[in-house]
Amino acid sequence: MSDTTYLAEGPRTAIRPFTHADADEFTARARESRELHRPWLYPPVGPDAYAAYAGVLIEDPTKAGFLVCERHGEAEGRTDGAIAGFININNIVIGGFRCGALGYGAFAHATRRGLMSEGLGLVIGHAFGPLGLHRLEANIQPDNTGSIALVRRAGFRLEGLSPDFLFIDGAWRDHERWAITAEMR
Repeated sequence: MSDTTYLAEGPRTAIRPFTHADADEFTARARESRELHRPWLYPPVGPDAYAAYAGVLIEDPTKAGFLVCERHGEAEGRTDGAIAGFININNIVIGGFRCGALGYGAFAHATRRGLMSEGLGLVIGHAFGPLGLHRLEANIQPDNTGSIALVRRAGFRLEGLSPDFLFIDGAWRDHERWAITAEMR
């Protein structure tokens, strides 16, 4: 666990920024979660890939990366602060737009426990509070029912379909466009 202070805390989770010191835990959890993530997501599974990935999230002002961490050692055999998943806000635009695009993933040990729902709520609060954003979008492949359920639970609305939106796993993939605004909270 990093010594970084939490940005927001809920009853079972807390969020904090990525650090370079998280490489070992993050990549181990990503390797353990490959089956869960495919074909939707390809988080870094090695130290060099993690350094590049986290470096962008740490240094690029148009991105904000958050680790969703378990609180109070809830998971059996895990210490307080274990990484349950991650939520990134990409393509942050300020000014009149004040919007960002979400990307996220749970790790296998943390699925179906409500930890990512709580963590997403904390990130949304942080985005609409300290980050000063007005709108968050999540672009999700239509067959990714787990991801759609997560944003639906958080209050996002379906706004449409974007054909051939992102290049993932060797092909251009359609995505549903989900969004939430500060007023919707």
